[in-house]
Amino acid sequence: MATAQSGHGRIEIFEDFIGAEWIVAETAASGAIGSLRVIGDGIAETDSGVVNLESGGLSGVARLTTTNEDKHGCYLATPVMFDVALNGPLVLEARVKVQAVANRAMFIGFSDVNADALSLEDDLIHGNGTTTTLTASDLVGFHFSSEYTDATDWHTVYNGGTTTGETTSTSLDVDDVVAADVWQILRVEVAPNGTAFFYIDGVAVGGSTSAKTSGVSGAASTSVDMAAIVGVESKTTSVLDMDVDYIYISANRDWTTGA
Repeated sequence: MATAQSGHGRIEIFEDFIGAEWIVAETAASGAIGSLRVIGDGIAETDSGVVNLESGGLSGVARLTTTNEDKHGCYLATPVMFDVALNGPLVLEARVKVQAVANRAMFIGFSDVNADALSLEDDLIHGNGTTTTLTASDLVGFHFSSEYTDATDWHTVYNGGTTTGETTSTSLDVDDVVAADVWQILRVEVAPNGTAFFYIDGVAVGGSTSAKTSGVSGAASTSVDMAAIVGVESKTTSVLDMDVDYIYISANRDWTTGA
């Protein structure tokens, strides 16, 4: 981490979804809500976008909506702007829920992949049976897939650090169930040395006892730049969605940038 200087040394992004939208009828390849980009395969079509709820949206709630095509998704993301060693510790926290659990994949975390036409399955991560396919070279966060053998639990995933990314889903399953219409707060923290810590509703979680208490050592690269990403992907030919109450992201500023 760069030497601290006077001024705004801590980067903080907090989106509470109290007004801005990226309407479903919008056909641009990407958009923006506050400081966050709106991306995803299918975003340019007229049945995908991010809208604020007028009913059931107390405190401000955004609904991320996919198209009705398999592997199309909707995500809120930052630019690729975080270096673990220079900007750490990194924090990403989001309060989310879904109307139904089946036929979807979700990711909440950091990755070096954030293209406008992002597809979780093709570009970042895919879960099927007891196998986790780590497509992106660098990622760390929470993954959910209705195609896992355990199709209702969050999994803590990582790749790119000094610890080889785990691909057996049963070793990543945190036994925390995603239930329809139940809010959950997911938080991932990445220390400057690449150790990752995972929390659900304030409780430390992990695929093993050591991961819960000491984090996953070497989970993330300390040199590859990453973006924060929150979103959902359809695994069927139906429109799917995910509700987001808020997204909070924080990191230290690298004062050497531009030097």
